[in-house]
Amino acid sequence: MSRKDFLKVSSLGLGGLALGLKPAVAGAAEASSLPKEDKRNLYESWHSPWQPEIPRRLSDRTHELAWMGLSGEIGKTMGRVDWPYELDPSLTPQKRFAAAAMSVAENVPLRILPGELIVGSATLIEGAESKVPVLDEWGVNHTTFQFGRILKMGYDGLRREIRERLASGTLDERGRDINEAALLTLDAADIWQKRNIGLLEQMRDGGETAEGKKFYQDIIDTLEQVPDRAPRSFREAVQSLWSMYCFNRLMGNWSGVGRIDQMLGPYLKEDLRKGILTIDEAREILAHFWIKGTEWIGYHISSGDAQFYQNIILGGIDKDGREVTNEVTYLVLDIVEELHISDWPVAVRLGDKTPEKLFRRVAEVQRFGGGIVSVYSENVVIDALVKFGYPLDEAREFTNDGCWEAIIPGKTFFTYHPTDMVEVLGRTLHLYDGQDPEVDYPDFESLYASFKANLHKDIDGLQEWFDRDLSAPDWLPNTMASIFAEGCLEKGRNYWNRGPKYTMQGIHYGGVSDTANSLLVLKKLVYEDKYLTLDEFLDILRNNWEGSEGLRRTIQNRFEFYGNDSAEADAMMCRVFDDYTAIVGEVKERDGVKRPCGISTFGREVDWRLMRRATPEGSRIGDILATNCSPTPGSDRKGPTSALNSYCKLDFTNSPSGATLELKILPSSVKGENGIKALVALMKTFREKRGFYMHVDVVDTATLIDAQRHPEKYPNLPVRVSGWSARFTTLCKEWQDMIIQRTQQIC
Repeated sequence: MSRKDFLKVSSLGLGGLALGLKPAVAGAAEASSLPKEDKRNLYESWHSPWQPEIPRRLSDRTHELAWMGLSGEIGKTMGRVDWPYELDPSLTPQKRFAAAAMSVAENVPLRILPGELIVGSATLIEGAESKVPVLDEWGVNHTTFQFGRILKMGYDGLRREIRERLASGTLDERGRDINEAALLTLDAADIWQKRNIGLLEQMRDGGETAEGKKFYQDIIDTLEQVPDRAPRSFREAVQSLWSMYCFNRLMGNWSGVGRIDQMLGPYLKEDLRKGILTIDEAREILAHFWIKGTEWIGYHISSGDAQFYQNIILGGIDKDGREVTNEVTYLVLDIVEELHISDWPVAVRLGDKTPEKLFRRVAEVQRFGGGIVSVYSENVVIDALVKFGYPLDEAREFTNDGCWEAIIPGKTFFTYHPTDMVEVLGRTLHLYDGQDPEVDYPDFESLYASFKANLHKDIDGLQEWFDRDLSAPDWLPNTMASIFAEGCLEKGRNYWNRGPKYTMQGIHYGGVSDTANSLLVLKKLVYEDKYLTLDEFLDILRNNWEGSEGLRRTIQNRFEFYGNDSAEADAMMCRVFDDYTAIVGEVKERDGVKRPCGISTFGREVDWRLMRRATPEGSRIGDILATNCSPTPGSDRKGPTSALNSYCKLDFTNSPSGATLELKILPSSVKGENGIKALVALMKTFREKRGFYMHVDVVDTATLIDAQRHPEKYPNLPVRVSGWSARFTTLCKEWQDMIIQRTQQIC
């Protein structure tokens, strides 16, 4: 393909094609408006005082497309629904969704950039807002769809299943309706695919070289096979996965991808065996899938522009206990290392069978920073899911919901309720306006019993709220999600209304470590040392520590809190954790709805800070406290191993929905071979001591502060926020401050 063929952006329409569809737009952005020598290489511009040298394995064409995505040049071409439409009001909700999908398929602007190996784009802002276009209803997120199963059978195989089900006479009226709507929705996806083929034909015919024409014809041949039929090669499998994923995005659904190496590895292995392609060619193809993940850059909210829940899982065992790790696993890590695209957050499952090579590659990639690659201790996650009630073979296939909560992929409706444990303690201590300031806790155990009773009451209230929430009628359709979640079409029930095999309503508390630290201070300072009375201490807290700065600093400096491998502090954390998980565990399932327990904040510590009262551990109103299951910021003073040791004392088999530890590592401390070995040792300690989920962000605090002051210097500085990554400069100041104040550790 000539450079002219590659750089030229087509603006050809489809008006002349026999399909009779609305003209489409390809490209819409100049591939390169600046001379090449003047371009900022965005995946190299995030340098901190020390970074390893970035490997160069991918082609110039691939780097150019990555630049366009990461710069927001592609994302700026997104638009909203701007075509006239009218849906028949007599249609059922499911068929209204199918009609909306058809309207999108026939009218949405297309975008195919010259040089793309993988094609199809979600060009609507509604999709980036998780809204169903035309219907203007919420899309589905917090899940991972059954891409692997449908990839193997193709849409045609799925159609056969649906037609057989309709012919069986076993479905009720609702069941027939949703299955018929599913066929119509698949027809819409097919029309969108044919429009892409038509545009490619226009681009092929406009090419000036035989090489360029062949380039487009190869992609056309691929699209004519998949996703309707099962892929026959690695290239077809990657394109099929993207086509399914992308049309879901167009319709407002944010799903995780899931176990991409398990899905694609067999196709690559066979192609390599036959000599159909080389490992370098396979890396190029998969890199273009990765670049597709940047197409929404430029649309963001306070929590950053990469929060679209499109998680990737690597490694781990399959349902039969065999290790999944394969060539695709390492290609993903190669691509992340070179392009530094954070829009696909990667989680690696570390277990008994994890190859030594994988530990090392994860460490090598983590040294580049961004928190893009995180890790699970898969033995603990599997044990927790089995203990909760899942069959072993399904537990072994776990992925995540969009952040890091463990779910069974392709079979799960997941939602959760986030609640603040610090607020529960504040009410127990009567710190809120309107509460009687008098308390009667003659000893610590009576205080703790009251706290536990309040926690139990709140959790009971959440259970009742869940029951009401899930009794809603089948009014919110999402036929696309129902197609991609096992159980919906089989049972004839909508995704939103108990359709998938498993419905989960998780209970998640945040502020657990802050609560444990505060209880420790009360126990020691008031009841054991009798340094001051409880009434005196509570008056200080009600006054937000005003006039008691000396005492506040003494507490923060002299107490060893959770995160320092302190027996006393960690025992309190374990007590709070055990009691909390036991209360939630009293009702694991009711009326077919699973109620897993988890610990999370997911950035809500920013929102909660003004609703919290001052705490005994030394925080004031407005302070941002602990993230997820991590130590309170600045309190973990003994390094990452001590923080990890404290965290791993918790029995995470009692929290099947998970809990995470965040570690921020100074880049200069992971230089060279010793730095790689240090990160490998940290991961192995995490696995052996049975943590649940850990992400390591290698970033210099000074770099973050400079990026906050001079965002123009750091257009692609990714950081791990929680279950997702985001470009630092797209976060609001409060979220940036939250990342900055995490304790800087030396590995």
